[in-house]
Amino acid sequence: MKKLHKLVLKSYLGPFVITFFISLFIILMQFLWKYVDDLVGKGLEWYIIGELLFYASATFVPMALPLAVLLSSIMTMGNMGEHYELVGFKSAGISLRKIMWPMVVISFFLVIVAFYFSNNVLPVANLKMYSLLYDVRQQRPAFNIMEGVYYKGIEDYVIKVERKDADGQTLRDIKIYDHTDRRGNVNLTVAEWGTMVVTADKRNLIFTLYNGTNYQDVRQQNPRDPAKPFQRTHFEKQIIRFDLSAFDLTRTDEELFKSNFQMLTLEQLIFFEDSISRELNNRKEDYKKDYYTRMAYYSLVNPQKIDTIAEDQFIAVDFMKSGSPSSVQMQIDRAMSMVRSNKDHAYFSHENLRQWSRQLARYQIEFHRKFTLSFACVVLFLIGAPLGAIIRKGGFGLPVVISVLFFVVFHVLSITGEKFAREGVLAAHQGMWIASLVLLPVGIILTIKASTDSSLFDTDSYLKRFEKFIGVFRKNKET
Repeated sequence: MKKLHKLVLKSYLGPFVITFFISLFIILMQFLWKYVDDLVGKGLEWYIIGELLFYASATFVPMALPLAVLLSSIMTMGNMGEHYELVGFKSAGISLRKIMWPMVVISFFLVIVAFYFSNNVLPVANLKMYSLLYDVRQQRPAFNIMEGVYYKGIEDYVIKVERKDADGQTLRDIKIYDHTDRRGNVNLTVAEWGTMVVTADKRNLIFTLYNGTNYQDVRQQNPRDPAKPFQRTHFEKQIIRFDLSAFDLTRTDEELFKSNFQMLTLEQLIFFEDSISRELNNRKEDYKKDYYTRMAYYSLVNPQKIDTIAEDQFIAVDFMKSGSPSSVQMQIDRAMSMVRSNKDHAYFSHENLRQWSRQLARYQIEFHRKFTLSFACVVLFLIGAPLGAIIRKGGFGLPVVISVLFFVVFHVLSITGEKFAREGVLAAHQGMWIASLVLLPVGIILTIKASTDSSLFDTDSYLKRFEKFIGVFRKNKET
C-alpha cells in the first residue's frame, strides 16, 4: 500500500506544481496587459517592476491555487485511467477511495496552507502591491524631449526643440518658457543651438545654450502704471539647470493603506466589522429620532410624546377654512417647504446609510473570503479527481478543456455572489459561499459515480438506452 501511495503522490505533485505556476503566469500576464500603460515610458528601474510583479503574483494565488487543484487532479486520475492503472488497482481489490486517499490528504493540507496564506500572507502582499502600484501610477513619464513638440514634463517650464542631432544631446532652435513667476508667458529664452546633459546622479538636467536671446516682461511696482517695461538680453552662452527630482519614484507611507479591507487579517476584520456595525446602528437610531421630530404626523406614530412637538409644526384644518387667503397661502408654502426639506433629508440619510452598509459588506465579504478559498480547494478536488477517473484521459488536452469550463462556472458564480453581497442583494455569507454550495453536490455526485464505475461519459451506453427506449415506444405503438 505504501508503494501505491508513493505512486499516486508522485503522479499528483508534479502536475500540481506545473499547473499552479502556469496558472499564476497566465493571470500575471493579464495583470501586465491591464496596467501596461501605467508602467511603460516612466523610466522605472527593473527591480521596481520585479518587486511589483512579485507582490502581484502573491495576490493571485487565491485564483491560481483552486485551478491548479482542479486541473492536476483531473490529469492525475485521467493518466491512471488512460494507462489502465486504475483497472489494475481495482482488479487487485483496491477501491477508488484508497487510491485517492493520498490526494485527499494533500488537498486537506492545502486547505490549511490556503487559510494561513489568505489570513497572514495575502494582507501583506495586498498592502505592498497596491501601495507600490499607486506610486507607479502617480509617477511622471520619463524625461524625453521630442522634436517639434512642446515638452511640459518639468514643472514651471515648457521646452520646445525643433531638431535633435544624432548624438541625442545637441539641440537646434531651442525655446524655453519660464513660468516660475506664475504670470504666463512673460519670460522666454530662445537659442540657435545648445547641448542637453543629465548629471551622473540623474538629479539635474543642464542646458548649455549658445547665441540666444532672453525676452522678459519686468514686473512693475505699481500695477496701475500703463507703462509695460520690457527687457531683452542677448547672450553668447548661457547655462540653465533644471531639477529632475520630481521624476524619482516617491513612495507613499503604507500606513495610509492599512485600514483597507484587503489589508486586514481575520482578527482585524472582526474588529473593523464590529466598529462599522455599531456606527451604522447609531446612525439608524439618530435618523429615526430625527424623523419622528421632523414629520408632522409624529403624533400618530408616538402619541405619548405629542407635548414635545412645537405648536407651529401643525397646520390646523379650521384655520385653513377660516383664515384669510394670504395667511392660508403662506401656511401652504411653509408646509410645502417643510415637505421638501423632509424629503431631501430622507434621501441624503438613505444614501449615507447605504454607503455605510456597503462599507460593512466589503469587510464581511473579505472575512468570508478567508474561508472560501480553502473550501474551494476541497470542492474542486472532489470534482476533478472523480472526473479524471471517469473520462480516463490525461495530458493537457481534454482535462484542460473540462477544467477551464468548471473553473469558469466557479469563477462566474463567485464574482456574481460577491457583487450581490456588495450591493446588498444577498447577505455576505450567502454571496461568498454560493459558488462552493452549488458545485459541492456536483463533486459528491461525481465521486459516487466514479466509485461505482458509472459510464457517465460513455456515449455507447446512452445510445443503447436510447435504442431501448425507441424499441419500447415502437412496441407500444404496434400494440
